[in-house]
Amino acid sequence: MNVVERQTLSTRQRIPMSAPDIAPGDVAAVNRVLQTPLLSIGPQIVEFEKRCAAYVGAQHAIGVSSGTAGLHLCLIAAGVQEGDYVITTPFSFIASANVILYERAIPVFVDVEQATGNIDPALVARAVADLSAGGSEAQRWLPRKLPERAAPSGRVAAILPVHAFGQPADMDPILDVARRYGLPVIEDACEAIGACYRGRAAGTLGDAGVFAFYPNKQITTGEGGMIVTNRSTWEPLFRSLRNQGRDVFDAWLNHTRLGYNYRLDEMSAALGASQVSRLDELLAKRERVAAWYTERLRGMSGVQAPQLVPSTTRMSWFVYVVRLGADINRPALMAALEGEGIPSRPYFTPIHLQPFYAERFGYRRGDYTTTEALGDTCLALPFSGALAEEQVDYICTRLARCLQSTAHGGQQ
Repeated sequence: MNVVERQTLSTRQRIPMSAPDIAPGDVAAVNRVLQTPLLSIGPQIVEFEKRCAAYVGAQHAIGVSSGTAGLHLCLIAAGVQEGDYVITTPFSFIASANVILYERAIPVFVDVEQATGNIDPALVARAVADLSAGGSEAQRWLPRKLPERAAPSGRVAAILPVHAFGQPADMDPILDVARRYGLPVIEDACEAIGACYRGRAAGTLGDAGVFAFYPNKQITTGEGGMIVTNRSTWEPLFRSLRNQGRDVFDAWLNHTRLGYNYRLDEMSAALGASQVSRLDELLAKRERVAAWYTERLRGMSGVQAPQLVPSTTRMSWFVYVVRLGADINRPALMAALEGEGIPSRPYFTPIHLQPFYAERFGYRRGDYTTTEALGDTCLALPFSGALAEEQVDYICTRLARCLQSTAHGGQQ
């Protein structure tokens, strides 16, 4: 094996799909907690919340066990009830719709903008108007079938936009609709901590926002999430709900309301507090890797780099998702990349085409055409702030070669 072959093999072996950026200070922060008796409900969660709130400029931050948990609690605080409608997007991780079902409400999907993959605010406005008016116009926004015992209330209860891939949705027109109809807005900012929309921090634009800290996120706690809000009446409710419904004035085993075990432990919080203190550094490293990709993909036939829109004044790079040309066979391309030691993933499978949603609500292909086109053509490449420039070179060089070999107009 010659030197070039050894270097290529070494590069191939080192490329992960994603990787957390854990510094010695992060490890030390967790180790310090392990030397104390306080492994839950201690000072670390308080510190993590304080740093997150300060970073995004929110009055309150409440740590929870996952982004999913945070979104669930936000819907409860917003007063979403059984049979209510919640306007959201089908182009997202499935949790953003699942939390609506947790409250026995009905996700009402509207399609997305082609440029960003984020929910289309013009469609949000039309859906809210039609559903609020009722009648035949309302029916066209609802799923073909509803679960047995489901009794739609006819009430639009909330809007839940998602900031896909770290780029904020076009929030101002969505907020205008919400104000007009008196609707709470819950931001799924799980992929977008640090992003800014027209100079304002993602997560702080609506009534509440939620960040998530899974290992592939911009910062990680292993598992975990954070609710941020400026609504002072919601803050104590979130703290009660995450801790089995116990209020601050309750005795140790007294519980005021139905709650959940959505607490974030002290080790995770310590890691999060350390990571958020490095957030600008971590975002800058991810931005640098994204720039390397974009530069190398420019002009490459069969692939389109992510598009940033003018309203995004700061992108928070969560993943690097390209779009493939119509003549590219995506499964064949993924297999070819895998053969070169390069992992890749489709991103996202539309929620309405997931088996559970298709069966339960009667959705089928053709219902949300822009979402489906993105679901068919999007491909996530390896991405993290730890990727080296030579690794990006290797990925893009092999991608160009694999694109040529799989451009046969096959099904994606």
